[in-house]
Amino acid sequence: MSLIERIEKQINDLSEFTSTPGEGTTRLTYSKEDLLTRNYIKNKMIEYGLTVQEDGFGNIFGKLEGTLKDAPSVLLGSHFDSVPNGGAYDGPAGVIVALEVAALFAKNQLTPKYPLEVVALIEEEGARFGGGLMGSRGIMGTLSEESFKNLRDKDGITTIEAMSKIGLDPSLPKRRNPNSIKAFLELHIEQGPILEEKNIPIGVVEAIVGLTLFEITIEGKAGHAGTTPMDRRTDALVAAAQIISQLPSFAIEEGEGTVITTGRLDVLPNGANVIPNKVVFSVDIRSSKEEHINNVIRRMKELIESYQVQGIHSTAEQLLYMPPKILSNEIKDLLKDKSSDLEIPYCSIDSGAGHDAMVFSDVTDVGMLFVPSKAGLSHCPEEWSDARHLANGVQIFYEVAKCLTEVE
Repeated sequence: MSLIERIEKQINDLSEFTSTPGEGTTRLTYSKEDLLTRNYIKNKMIEYGLTVQEDGFGNIFGKLEGTLKDAPSVLLGSHFDSVPNGGAYDGPAGVIVALEVAALFAKNQLTPKYPLEVVALIEEEGARFGGGLMGSRGIMGTLSEESFKNLRDKDGITTIEAMSKIGLDPSLPKRRNPNSIKAFLELHIEQGPILEEKNIPIGVVEAIVGLTLFEITIEGKAGHAGTTPMDRRTDALVAAAQIISQLPSFAIEEGEGTVITTGRLDVLPNGANVIPNKVVFSVDIRSSKEEHINNVIRRMKELIESYQVQGIHSTAEQLLYMPPKILSNEIKDLLKDKSSDLEIPYCSIDSGAGHDAMVFSDVTDVGMLFVPSKAGLSHCPEEWSDARHLANGVQIFYEVAKCLTEVE
């Protein structure tokens, strides 16, 4: 089986582990679909000669030891969770590419000085427990043990309860010494149209936008839809709708690619004949410049505060904040050099989405590649990338990993 065929098979195999068959990939962290996927990944790691470990978050590591004692590892990988009804490529493509790099090390019987380590990360999307980037933030210690234990999903299930249900051990070590990581490489689908429109198969990521995620709670007073006069109402949903409708203008006025999104909204008690007494919604803000993010946050908070009238009470809780990140110049140069050596066309590109790479960039050298997304689509069942482009990523990362691990 060729490299391209192996990649296609693994993409298809992992796409079967979904709670919404025929309606895209839904693979929430610590679900039964998560368990099936992690078992598949661990078996592949073993097949490719890697020693498998999991940490206290459920992140998966497959390690090829190096000849240098206690030397830091070159990590390659991505995440394997999904958004609801998402695609088969966002996250798993990067894990599969990392596995195939390890397979080439095994096939060619390479012995690295520095260990090569494939990592499959949890809860990057934040679809179950919120916030996102949970696996990488946990490894790096920016998500505390206490905060992790206090996280609950929409049904009130804690992370510890969910882990235990699928047989994971939350008592295992969680935080990793940054000195144990020499570099981190991540391949990801672009999730946008630029590479496809330019007909360029590889994007070398220069920088990743900053992002923040807020959970906004608006509380009013419930009442009967038929018997409560309009001038006596404290309708939480009306207030929330008025706030949400004004948010896009803040991003538009900042400009320079600043974006703001409300993607999740929960209305309580959610009855057709009941005035809503509570609304909880998300606000996602992103920009390549930190000043734009901070300006939008300030204006959003001022707007929400202005609605604390006539019995309305509001709060804004920041769940996640990641400043914009510039990736390692040395690794960017290495990625470009190896792409040229392999005669694979590339261009420089910025990432408008957040990735685990931005977390690791605080403590180690990070490099990232993008491959084209068909029609720029992502986070939907139609998400698709060409396995030939993913195979290009394997070849580039293989050459770069040989340099970084200093193979003998």
